[in-house]
Amino acid sequence: MPRRAGRHFLQIPGPTNVPDRVLRAIDFPTVDHRGPEFATLGKEVLANLKRVFKSPKGEVVIYPASGTGAWEAALVNTLSPGDRVLMVETGHFATLWQKMAAKLGLDVEFLPGDWRHGADPDAIEKRLRADGEKRLKAVCVVHNETSTGVVSRISDIRKGIDAAKHPALFMVDTISSLASIDYRHDEWGVDVTVAGSQKGLMLPPGLSFNCISSRALQASKTARLPRSYWAWDEMIANGKGGYFPYTPATNLLYGLREALKMLLDEEGLDAVFARHQRHAEATRRAVRGWGLEVFALDPREYSASLTGVLMPAGHDADRVRKVILDAFDLSLGTGLTKLGGKMFRIGHLGDFNDLMLMGTLAGVEMGLALAGVPVKKEGVGAALDYLAGCAKAAPARQAA
Repeated sequence: MPRRAGRHFLQIPGPTNVPDRVLRAIDFPTVDHRGPEFATLGKEVLANLKRVFKSPKGEVVIYPASGTGAWEAALVNTLSPGDRVLMVETGHFATLWQKMAAKLGLDVEFLPGDWRHGADPDAIEKRLRADGEKRLKAVCVVHNETSTGVVSRISDIRKGIDAAKHPALFMVDTISSLASIDYRHDEWGVDVTVAGSQKGLMLPPGLSFNCISSRALQASKTARLPRSYWAWDEMIANGKGGYFPYTPATNLLYGLREALKMLLDEEGLDAVFARHQRHAEATRRAVRGWGLEVFALDPREYSASLTGVLMPAGHDADRVRKVILDAFDLSLGTGLTKLGGKMFRIGHLGDFNDLMLMGTLAGVEMGLALAGVPVKKEGVGAALDYLAGCAKAAPARQAA
């Protein structure tokens, strides 16, 4: 293909744009992963990940794997063959996690959903109250469903579990929300949190994480699902000294150290969350300015990481995405499985600022027109007005 000037706009909901300084950190010379220099690195990133999970009480393990590996680790370390688990259909990735659980030999009960709403705390509480024999051993929920742009209210689900007085473990997937949307592992009583490197943590794919409560650690002592590579005990024991029981992804950990410094010590998590919320609201105003529909229906469940855009009848979202890619070198997320051709997704997470967002929205608005979708050309203006208002209200923060 001929060279295209300028940078490619990668506005899928992950992998996200990797900051140059993180790429430079990954380019450091590889060191001995059994030596003292690496031990310092290992202990530093594990301690700072606890700050991101907001879990000073929990344990964190880092796997050289995708988020799918961390899904499996959460299940096999805590459960036994035939255990019944309650999972909730919120989208494509919740469905994949459910399929994995079934393949591992778990008895999965899948609460149905319409993909346009998050997990229903009341429905979960009702099901747990009906489980008089306490057969359900875990409740598994996706916090931010990457396929739809819908967030589940984890704090409310925890309240429902407590109200039902049920002992089930609570497991949450934060792969596309960690370091983008406020998340509190300890405060919300989560037992295992699953995460990945390639979204809010601003890294390439290749690292995944479990944050683990004391209850989950206790459950792991009697769990009987087979595990070796994913076993927590050796990971935690080695991690105390900053090491791993097998060869880690050394250079990605260099990048992780740099990304955590940017998120925690330079910008600060509260500012990171506010930035993501600002960009999400600007994007939703743009979608409505075009006369299109935001896929998420409940304002309490709007995602700060991405926005799903529903196409009008008779228009193919994948054709629109192709037109935008060909004309403006801008990649948008596709609709997955049953949403194929019906929606596209705008990612606005990770290392991202106001002008990058406006370039993205301008490309979408031009592309919709080129593709012949009957939209109003008012989306970019609506987003501009909102962002300008935010800058006027908080000039010091914006300048920073």
